[in-house]
Amino acid sequence: MAGPGALQGQCPLLLPQNREGSVYEGFVTVQEAALKNAQELHAPPPPEYYSYLVRDIETLGWNKVVYVDTGLNTIKLKGEDSCGRQHLITLKLNAKYPTEPPNCFVDFPVEFALSWIPQSSLIDIYNQFLAALESLKEFWNAMDEIDEKTWVLEPENPTRSATMRRIAIGNNVSINLEVDPRHPTMLPECYFLGADHVVNPLRTKLNNNMHLWDPDITLLQNLKEVLETDFPSRAVLEKTDFTMDCGICYAYRLDGAIPDQVCGDSRCGQPFHQACLFEWLQGLPSSRQSFNVIFGECPYCNKHCSPLDEKFVVEKVNVDPELSTICLAN
Repeated sequence: MAGPGALQGQCPLLLPQNREGSVYEGFVTVQEAALKNAQELHAPPPPEYYSYLVRDIETLGWNKVVYVDTGLNTIKLKGEDSCGRQHLITLKLNAKYPTEPPNCFVDFPVEFALSWIPQSSLIDIYNQFLAALESLKEFWNAMDEIDEKTWVLEPENPTRSATMRRIAIGNNVSINLEVDPRHPTMLPECYFLGADHVVNPLRTKLNNNMHLWDPDITLLQNLKEVLETDFPSRAVLEKTDFTMDCGICYAYRLDGAIPDQVCGDSRCGQPFHQACLFEWLQGLPSSRQSFNVIFGECPYCNKHCSPLDEKFVVEKVNVDPELSTICLAN
């Protein structure tokens, strides 16, 4: 009989019968082992599982149940925070419930850490779910105010787990916010998108007025006071008042992204998608690249005002998976 090494080389999908790899008589294939495991995974739960689960649901209340699949393996429960917002939690149970906890899926900006012992029940899960909702109430209040009173460019349809908002300030000028869900009234991470001649004064105001930030007032009100500006609202402005299509692909949205690179020449101000601009500049013989930064002329106006004004500097972001940011300046 061939040695273990030779047999493994000829038949890589074959498994030995013992851990030492010395017994190969009557071995099984990886496929057979996988099928056996799959059968065990799909074995129906014992009768006690169903009776215990039904009692659990009845104790909790069927009025809190939104969905139950036919196999009683997936359950969706609804809950409401103190501000009246509706939320869902999806439970995936296995045959060893309640000895083993179900997998819980929620639309939260933070991890939902379930505390579980074998004596726990659906009521324990639900109470922890409601407590988590209350702990995130201030975060959702802050994000809801931004969504209602400003023009949010991204994300287009924010979920409850979304911590980022890109808010329009003016024509092709916006601010990107990353809000801490645990401290939503504190100064968030933020950066501005737009031409330097418009963005630089906003950066200066932010730096000079940062000490005025008051955690006792709302996030949006703080932003207004620190930046000394009012944000345009959907109620008074149209989308076309401050958005323009990309100067290369002539579309506003490209794979979900909107133009966020702007020509720094105040006479041009044409916006571009990151991917479009990088691909365009990369294909021009007049452009030059240094590491992850590419230099080139504006593809829209091609102005030659001065050596500084005629060039774009584009740092690759979300274009090459090995690199991370794109910034544009003239």
